[in-house]
Formats: sequence, C-alpha cells, structure tokens
Amino acid sequence: MRTPIKKRLQFLTVAVIVYVIGFQFLPENLNYNGTIQSLMPLLLAVAGYFVLLPVLHWFWVIKAGQQKKWKIILIFSLSSLCARYSFPQNFAEFFEFIMYVRYPLIGILLIIELYLMVMIVKGLWQARKLSGDPRIHTFEKYQNDEKKLTLALPMSWEPASWYYAIPKFSRKHAQSIGQLVTRSMVKSHWLMLVVACFTVGSLSYILLVDWSEITAFIIASLSFYTVIFVTANHRVAKRYSIYLLGEKLIINNAFMSFIIIDIQNISTINQGQWYKTDDKEQLILGQGGTANIEMNFNEEETYLATMGQFPEQVSKLRLHVENPKVLIEQLSKVMASHLMA
Repeated sequence: MRTPIKKRLQFLTVAVIVYVIGFQFLPENLNYNGTIQSLMPLLLAVAGYFVLLPVLHWFWVIKAGQQKKWKIILIFSLSSLCARYSFPQNFAEFFEFIMYVRYPLIGILLIIELYLMVMIVKGLWQARKLSGDPRIHTFEKYQNDEKKLTLALPMSWEPASWYYAIPKFSRKHAQSIGQLVTRSMVKSHWLMLVVACFTVGSLSYILLVDWSEITAFIIASLSFYTVIFVTANHRVAKRYSIYLLGEKLIINNAFMSFIIIDIQNISTINQGQWYKTDDKEQLILGQGGTANIEMNFNEEETYLATMGQFPEQVSKLRLHVENPKVLIEQLSKVMASHLMA
C-alpha cells in the first residue's frame, strides 16, 4: 500500500478512536476543585481534538496526499462540532457558537455550491450528445478549474455508469488496445457483487420496514441501484481498460479511477518486471504484486483516484497488463507517427 493511502487510513482510524473515547469517557459535568487533576480528562480531550488530530491531518493527509492547505479547516470544524456534543456541559457551551456560526457559513457555501452545480449540470447537459465517456469530457472541460473539477467529476460518474452498463450506449466506444489485469474484469467477481447488492437491499428492507417504511425503501433502492455501477465497473475493466482517444491514452483502473495521458508526453515505455515490494511509493495499476510495463513522462500527469477526489501527480506509471508486448508495439507506432507529424 502506497504511503498517501496508508496515511489517510491511519488518520481515519486515529480520528475515530479519539472521537469515540471523547464521547464515551468524558463526564456530562466536570467538577473543578482547583487541581489540575480534576481537569485532566478535559485537557486530554482538548489535546486530542485540537492538537493531535490537526497535526496528524496536516502531515498524514495534506502533506502526504499533496492536498490543499486550507483543508486543515475541516478537521478543526469537525473537532469543534464533536466538542459541542461530547465535552462536559459546563464547557461544551463555549462551543455553542458553532451552532450559530454554521448557518450563515452553510448558507454562503450552499449559494456557491449551487451556482457551481448549475454551471456543471448545464455543461453536462450540453455535452449529452457527445460520444464517449462523460468523465473524459468533464475532465477536459474543467481541468483548469480545480473547484469545478472536484464537483463535476463525481457527478459525471452517474451518466458514465449508464453509458458503460448499457452496451447499446457504448457501442461506438474506442477499441481497447490493451487489457489491465484487475479483479473487476472477472465475471464471477461481477456476479458476486450483483448478488451482494440484491441481498443487502432485500435484508435492509426486511429489517427496517417495521421501523420506517420510507427509510427501508430508500436504502433498498440504493442497494439495487448499485447494480448499474457494478455492471459499469465490470464492463470498463473487461472491455475498455486501455484505449486511445485522439492524442490521449486513457487507462481505467476499473471504474473508480482513471488517468488521461498525452501521447506526446510519454518519454519511454519499457517492458520488464517490477515488484511492488521494491518500491511501495510507485503507482502500479493492475492486480497483483508485479508490473510488466513502465511508462515515463516528460511532465507529470494527473491520476484521478476515487472518483477524482484524490488526484495524484505522477511522473512514472507502472502497469500489469495481459499482453505487454502487443500494447508496447501499438503505443510505439502511435508515438512514432506523432514524431513524424
């Protein structure tokens, strides 16, 4: 597991532990008798909420994941909210301002977000007649505007899931030039996930219907609806994991993540054998602990991980593909033709 992903998981684990301890062990009222010992539970909670977690968030999420610095505000806001409901009553009232300040802040943010969403939906609607993956069109449209791109990419996954799940919609898709080896390409994996979706949906409805019929219906519907996403994930991994689109090379790491590479930006392509254990920081796409193709770039490319919410800049990319020789031959021809042009 690469460091940015490992660090994010570690931070999430620590944050959950700190907040759970705060909610479970802080008393409802703290009796201060003039000694530091009487304040020790509260001081430890303050240190955990407002010192430990922000420091860990800075180094493990922002620095390790190359995220924007302003995101440190998010952990302070979350800690303030948790303090409001977990600190002893006579101290929690100091965080009451969160309850009042949040409304105008939420209002301002909603206005900004709604404006951006209207512009994005308008752009997606205008692009409805464009052929190909909606995610690619979205990235090309908003790649120079990080705020819009962050909002638009997750939204583009919805039409993209239908585009890939229904064979008729993707019948004119560019032909694959290679096959990335992933679990999602296996039909039994797809079938197992489909069965899981229907099982979770049915059980959730049975268990919740007596408590709330509306809630049961919503959760069951979401579970059943996930079948579209699961099917798209399988078809992308099976048929469209690596393909050319004009002067771009598209590589889909199943359906959740992808990278768009400018052909002219590829400096070298090598065939060989590289192990994840030898370089855990190197991005490798494909199942297993080895890669058989290595691409080097003249300038960094952006790998859009987890529906584009965790973009990473990479100067090198390693792949585990089914037939590396054929892929290298096809890419070499395309690169040669661009050099001659």
